[in-house]
Amino acid sequence: MIPIDGVYEVAIKVRDLRTSETFYREVLGLQFGLRDEERNWLFLRAGSAGMVVLQEDRGQWPTQHFAFSVRDTELERCATVLKQQGIRVMGPIFHKWMSGRSVYFADPDGHALELFALAHHDEFTA
Repeated sequence: MIPIDGVYEVAIKVRDLRTSETFYREVLGLQFGLRDEERNWLFLRAGSAGMVVLQEDRGQWPTQHFAFSVRDTELERCATVLKQQGIRVMGPIFHKWMSGRSVYFADPDGHALELFALAHHDEFTA
């Protein structure tokens, strides 16, 4: 068995790279990494140990689901920030089976995005 301890990179197909770059950088706060002009891809840093690659593809493809982790103390503020940007938000929703809370929303291409926070165990003892 391979001892995987996390996910380093996720590729997300987008229809318009400029629109998605604005969303992922200005709304979600991902940091610029590298622009690949030849393939029309943009590499963005997602926290200290992950990467999101926005890949422009004007063809047809299904939407996907991607989840980003945030601190539990920041989840409510994140939901408020999304709402202030005019983004429809569902949650926070508590998931007992993984002891965490999630907020759900969509990116400009309709991908289902999630902010997930591990909960403090003493908060949800019911």
